[in-house]
Amino acid sequence: MAIFSSSMAAMLILGLLTANLDPTVAQIGVCYGMLGNNLPNAREVINLYKSNNIKRMRLYDPNQQALQALRGSNIEVILGVPNDQLQNLANPSKAQSWVRSNVVAYWPSVRFRYIAVGNEVPPSSSLARFVLPALVNVFNAVRSAGLESQIKVSIAIDMTLIGVSYPPSAGAFRGDVRSYLDPIIGHLAWARTPLLANIYTYFSYSGNPRDISLPYALFTSPSPIVWDQGRGYQNLFDAMLDSLYSALEKAGQGGLEVVVSESGWPSAGGFGTSVDNAATYLSNLIKHVQKGTPKRPGKAIETYLFALFDENQKSGPELERHFGLFLPNKQPKYQLRFGGGRHWDIASKEYNATFPLKYDM
Repeated sequence: MAIFSSSMAAMLILGLLTANLDPTVAQIGVCYGMLGNNLPNAREVINLYKSNNIKRMRLYDPNQQALQALRGSNIEVILGVPNDQLQNLANPSKAQSWVRSNVVAYWPSVRFRYIAVGNEVPPSSSLARFVLPALVNVFNAVRSAGLESQIKVSIAIDMTLIGVSYPPSAGAFRGDVRSYLDPIIGHLAWARTPLLANIYTYFSYSGNPRDISLPYALFTSPSPIVWDQGRGYQNLFDAMLDSLYSALEKAGQGGLEVVVSESGWPSAGGFGTSVDNAATYLSNLIKHVQKGTPKRPGKAIETYLFALFDENQKSGPELERHFGLFLPNKQPKYQLRFGGGRHWDIASKEYNATFPLKYDM
């Protein structure tokens, strides 16, 4: 009996460890924006990540203080190429120099996971023509450094590129963006690199509250709201992500993976904003992304919450300054469990390879 108990204890410990390492378990990241004049220094920020078990970070530019503070932290990083650098990196030699200075100089003590070459670049903007050459040049620079298997080079898009999103199976990119986007996703598919996508149910809900209910946007609907080809959609996040998967299929790249590189809900400053709504969305999102979507069930979704702090110098509507998970004094606005929360409970019915069609019942 004692031998049996010891064996069971060892299996339990192993199960806990493998649950944390299981690639089907989504590790939650948090986006570290710096557009504020009252934010803690980079070393304090890294300590905040570590003390809250936040294992992944999105960094929007190669801020040297942040990169130095990240050394030895074991935090995985999405490193951004700012949009204003795209034209510069369309030059191959400048892309090589950028990668040497901002990636190779810190590797492997900083664990870069992705490089995001541009963020939400409008296809109609003057910068759009530089995105693909910059993407390819940064990829080639990473490959020249022998790091292409460890660091993937991608771009981050927003959902305005989707022309048809309802029902999710009909998802399709806008016709006017295909000439811009098709070569990019073709390169990503060839390089076996996920597409990064910023997905906000808040903006869809606030822009159309007549047709989109708040429970559907917050993951609190008690039953499916939309049925599509036998798939039940109980929340808007799944519907938006599956519409993107469908759009990729129609563009000939159905095998492309998607990383949700931003998602969040503002706590003040606009229609439907409140601390309660933001807390509900974020806590439910953290739990939900372990499960996959109706179109790709059982496949956890790598997701990054936006953002670490309220940023008082962000431009745009007031709500843009209220996305933070923490106040500038590092006090949490919400009680969140990072790192997937319940995935530590290996007896939970949620820790399975397959999941029922009706989510979050």
